[in-house]
Amino acid sequence: MIEKREFNSLGRFKNDWLNARYHFSFGQYHDLKRTQWGTIRVWNDDEIEPGTGFDPHSHADMEIITYVREGAITHQDSLGNVGRTEAGDVQVMSAGNGITHAEYNKETTKTQLYQIWILPEAQGAPPSWGAAKFPKGDRSGQFVTLASGFSEDSQALPIRQKARVMGASLRAGETVSYALDAGRHAYLAAAKGVVTLNGIDLYERDGAAIKDEPILTIQAVVDAELVLVDAP
Repeated sequence: MIEKREFNSLGRFKNDWLNARYHFSFGQYHDLKRTQWGTIRVWNDDEIEPGTGFDPHSHADMEIITYVREGAITHQDSLGNVGRTEAGDVQVMSAGNGITHAEYNKETTKTQLYQIWILPEAQGAPPSWGAAKFPKGDRSGQFVTLASGFSEDSQALPIRQKARVMGASLRAGETVSYALDAGRHAYLAAAKGVVTLNGIDLYERDGAAIKDEPILTIQAVVDAELVLVDAP
């Protein structure tokens, strides 16, 4: 089963500094058919104007993964962490029993990012934050795990759920496959470019909720950048 979610069908929010599209219900956008997908709770497509951002606010009991597509985002939190994450790189905040953070675009150009929330296996753990660089060349023609709750994914940022967040870059005509285990929930976003997913066309910034598809076969129609989450 593949449910294509066209970019123009996503929830919307816009003010003078943020232009957001919501793959799942979020804020004032409510769609009972798009509340979550397995343990994937939020997938926001955010465009943040230069010199603006999210002022300090708090979270608890959520794994929050930020995948930067263009520009950079600067993070600061109540644990004393400060970091700048650039395009193609990833940061993970495990909110645990509570953390306050801010996210600012301190660049001179617009920042575009995906913000993905995954429900943790257990509640009440201490909060944490981390970031890592993932060169796009390493994901050419293949999926690379960026964040994971599996111990064998030692090069990925840790999350507190048996899930994987992966990225791939494909040249036009290239194909990549991914085996999806029974009972798992996958969500694929075409960050850039155009691809076919098991014969279904996905255009730039479209998404797809996937279940009960043993093999995902993705072919790039034009050069493409992909983000895939595999979660219980």
